[in-house]
Amino acid sequence: QVQLVESGGGLVQAGGSLRLSCAASGRTFSNYAMAWFRQAPGKERDYVAAISGPGGITRYTDSAKGRFTISRDNAKNTMYLQMNNLKPEDTAVYYCAAGDRSALGSSPRWDSWGQGTQVTVSS
Repeated sequence: QVQLVESGGGLVQAGGSLRLSCAASGRTFSNYAMAWFRQAPGKERDYVAAISGPGGITRYTDSAKGRFTISRDNAKNTMYLQMNNLKPEDTAVYYCAAGDRSALGSSPRWDSWGQGTQVTVSS
């Protein structure tokens, strides 16, 4: 199991930016893929972006492409989500998750989760 703590959420106007962080502990950080998910009120938790263990491979959902950037600093055991040009529909609780393997191509199982951080985008 990995312990994950998100931070960086808040209230921002449409068109603004936020950077979320996810600090990890409990396993060798570079050994597992990481991902961001989000859950809006009344909706299911949705995948946003993922990054491989070494950090060289990233994937995004269509709504995140071109606006969000996922990255990680394995020396700091921390993953980030830079969110630009935010829209009201991005309002949600954002969760980070750790996978059970390093490579994204082998469809990691997301088996550790943080507590979430609220992002609210006003119009």
